[in-house]
Amino acid sequence: MNIYGLGSDIANENRLKSILKKNKHFKKRIFSKAEIILCEKKVNSYSCFAKRFAAKEAFAKSLGTGISKGLNFNEIEVKNNSLGRPYLKIKGNSLKTVHKIIKKKKFKVSLSLSDDKPFAIAVAILII
Repeated sequence: MNIYGLGSDIANENRLKSILKKNKHFKKRIFSKAEIILCEKKVNSYSCFAKRFAAKEAFAKSLGTGISKGLNFNEIEVKNNSLGRPYLKIKGNSLKTVHKIIKKKKFKVSLSLSDDKPFAIAVAILII
């Protein structure tokens, strides 16, 4: 296995909170249904949304494209395993785009999330 790319991103929870309050369509365009349900159950839902936003950006950077080149944020879903470790589930056209760019069917993403109010940070390592 080889590292294809590394991406990191930082998101300001206050900025995201402002956007989510002003733009009702933003949430559905950026987050999956499962992410919305999960984050809205949290005491600090904006921290949850900010970490997921940073993770999606970090993944796009690890791919080397940024978000505008065939990736849809709501098709890049941040999930957690039974121990709480975050991972990505990529689906739909975004998955097809990833396969096309890396020219392989199998890949892994190592993901780390952290926050220190009001900032959330994510690091993604794309492994092929």
